[in-house]
Amino acid sequence: MKRRLIWWLSLLTLALVATTSLAWSAMSHVEQVTVLMPAPFAESTSALVEQFNRDHRGRIHLDVTSGPRDTEAMSDLAISSLLLGDPPYDALLIDVTWLPKYAAAGWLEPLDSYFGPDEEATLIKGARQGNRYDSRLYRWPFNADVGLLYWRTDLMDAPPQTPAELLAISQKLIDAKVVNTGFVWQGRQYEGLSCDALEIIRGFGGRWIETDGTPALSSDAVNRAVTWMAELIRSGVSPRAVTNYAETESLQAFKAGDAALMRNWPYAWAELQKDDSAVRGQIGITTMVAEPGESPVSTLGSWGLSILQGSDHPQATVQAIRYLTDASAQKQRFLIQGYTPTAEALYADPELLAVAPHLPQLAQALELATPRPPTPLYAQISDVLQRQLSGVLTGDQSSVDGLERAQTTTSTILQSAGGD
Repeated sequence: MKRRLIWWLSLLTLALVATTSLAWSAMSHVEQVTVLMPAPFAESTSALVEQFNRDHRGRIHLDVTSGPRDTEAMSDLAISSLLLGDPPYDALLIDVTWLPKYAAAGWLEPLDSYFGPDEEATLIKGARQGNRYDSRLYRWPFNADVGLLYWRTDLMDAPPQTPAELLAISQKLIDAKVVNTGFVWQGRQYEGLSCDALEIIRGFGGRWIETDGTPALSSDAVNRAVTWMAELIRSGVSPRAVTNYAETESLQAFKAGDAALMRNWPYAWAELQKDDSAVRGQIGITTMVAEPGESPVSTLGSWGLSILQGSDHPQATVQAIRYLTDASAQKQRFLIQGYTPTAEALYADPELLAVAPHLPQLAQALELATPRPPTPLYAQISDVLQRQLSGVLTGDQSSVDGLERAQTTTSTILQSAGGD
């Protein structure tokens, strides 16, 4: 009896060891893919990540690490981990302006062998931009984003199309005491000011950086654009406090019904449709104004997924990227969180149009999307522009002086890097 019990215990032990070994072997073959995203995007993908892991059980396990909410803090975290070497991530969700710096530093894996022309052709025009550096594809778009001009449909029959019309319509509504202010935008000294300025400068026929990489801030067209921005404040069409406004402050003023016009991003639409919005159901969207004969533009925003150079799981990471960015995932994020789709077909989707009748206008704005200067030194030259513009808007210097300083400093920065 005792001998038989020992035999059975030995057999059971062998079975347990074999089972454990098989289980460990199976687990060891599961590819672990880790993606770093800013907190809002990580939160918006949590359900999709869970579904991905169910669909790929035993093969791939996807983990999304939540980074800071602030864009600059997120960039600092990403760069710190990259500079230390051997980062703990396979992929990053990166802002469109980071791509040139990251690609030039050799931190990103080219994606041309994974995503071909046919797949790029399914993207709306604005989403096809900002993903390449030196003709190589380094980023696959996660969402589309462009600057928009929001207008009150209860106060005007059509939005202003020129700078002069914007001033005239705003002044008329202010004089009639219909609104407290005409136009709110992002005048604080930060990246939002560069985004607004790009749209206005191009609308006056100017350029920040020429196509050959040389600064063009001292041109007459740019001076007229910046003079107009300052005039918005001097005339009272925009409140003096706009020099401290970011997107949130602009949205609060417009949502409360205090302003007739607002420059902001697509996310604001959903906020303006909430029950606590004074302008719910009374807004339209268009692009920033432009002088007669000039084409309006919309500053390209957007985030995209990039694979880090040296990832141990590039193929599995590509599968995760495809899953998180396919049309069904985009549709889900738009319906729940309001993130702008990248797939062109979704802008004609009946289900989306039923809840978002502004999609055709958003598609038009994406057709006019314009990237910020694609240089690895973008952060430095943007900081220069912000500082000098802020001085002009607050009345501390003239537009001519501020732009001359911006031109000189920007030239020095770009020349120091060989014109990159």
